Amino acid sequence: MKFSNIDLGNNVEIDPSTSFNNIRIGDNVKIAKRCSVYGSAAHILEIRNDSYVGMNTIIDGYAEKVIIGTNVSIAPNVHIMSASGPNASKALQRVFPITSGPVTIGDHSWIGAGAVIMPGVTLGKYCIVAVNSFVNKSFPDFTIIGGAPAKVIREMTEAEKAKILSE
Repeated sequence: MKFSNIDLGNNVEIDPSTSFNNIRIGDNVKIAKRCSVYGSAAHILEIRNDSYVGMNTIIDGYAEKVIIGTNVSIAPNVHIMSASGPNASKALQRVFPITSGPVTIGDHSWIGAGAVIMPGVTLGKYCIVAVNSFVNKSFPDFTIIGGAPAKVIREMTEAEKAKILSE
């Protein structure tokens, strides 16, 4: 396990094969095998209470702030990034510059396996992202999204919202 600049809450489980640094993790968070979860000294990545990160997931908060809300479920093989572009090619960067932006995943959201969340995206509370979706824009609370690029599949019904919020 490789780590530095970390703040761990109570009852946190992180598999030894996971690498992480510059991170603040809340209580009751579980991070599965072979994940890479990192921020920077300037942008401490936050995973709030009672969230789960599935195996082989990459959460890259080096360039900008990334916040994973409370009770968020992230399935395996998800990639959440705060910067994107042709890092190795200065020639390509002249035409396709590296873009960056903060990423926020709202409380109680569920990110399906293989989804990619791009820089600058904010997902509201109770969002569901379908498997293998490419999310390059923000969506409001109670939205089910999917596709490449992601679009609204539907908004949750009032009955669904009431059932979710009933406790």
